[in-house]
Amino acid sequence: MRVSNHLIGLLNFITFLLSIPILGGGIWLSTRASTTDCLRFLQWPLIIIGATIMVLSLAGLAGACYRNTILMWLYLFFMFFVIVALLGFIIFAYAVTDKGSGRALLNRAYLDYYLEDYSGWLKDRVASDSYWAKISSCISDSKVCRKMGKTFNGIPETADKFYLRRLTPIQSGCCKPPNECGYVYQNETVWVSGGGLTSVNPDCNLWNNDQSQLCYSCDSCKAGVLASLKKSWRKVSVINIVILILLVLGYVVGIAAFRNNRRIDNDEPYGEARMTKAQPSWFQF
Repeated sequence: MRVSNHLIGLLNFITFLLSIPILGGGIWLSTRASTTDCLRFLQWPLIIIGATIMVLSLAGLAGACYRNTILMWLYLFFMFFVIVALLGFIIFAYAVTDKGSGRALLNRAYLDYYLEDYSGWLKDRVASDSYWAKISSCISDSKVCRKMGKTFNGIPETADKFYLRRLTPIQSGCCKPPNECGYVYQNETVWVSGGGLTSVNPDCNLWNNDQSQLCYSCDSCKAGVLASLKKSWRKVSVINIVILILLVLGYVVGIAAFRNNRRIDNDEPYGEARMTKAQPSWFQF
């Protein structure tokens, strides 16, 4: 039964090491003078997650290695809620990202994104004025649009080559006008009106060649962020499913370690206990 203690100790040592960069990343974000509102919004979840994993890992490590029954009980108690919370997050992530995708375009490798294709809690959250102010500021500060520029042998990219690029959802939704607006390509982030604007899409009037504005106020930009979040959350959910399986396995092993610690605390050798329980009453003197 000591194997269970060693195994739970090893698992918690690994999770303790993983918690260090998570916690350190949150603290680093909180101390940066130039951090944008978007990144500051992310710091507390990182700090809370990192600190929780670190404390639980230390409790599980100490409880297993030193056979401390109280620490192991606390570890199992709180780990149960962590497992439930992680399971709830996985279900929530799939529920809020079940709708919406980019629309294919004729003679274009990239997709266009429309806010009306999305619905639910995540759309309302991202599209709200308070949150969008932070998100759009983050996109602008990241200079994601400025980094789109490409040259070939010193010659700027032509429209035909640009149309064959597979843009990210944010690049497509925030750094260029929607295809239906009929704007003419000048470079990756400069488009001029073709003169035949017939679309009723309000984003067509919101597009601005000012590099600090572009389409950051467009619904297509919000839809691009939603598409990017959907892709990221689905990837994270796959990883979380793997982590959840490992946590459940560690929880089961932890229960075995907890029972082993209780036997040791009660001076009840496991083998003798089984033999005593297995003996028939007539065998006892």
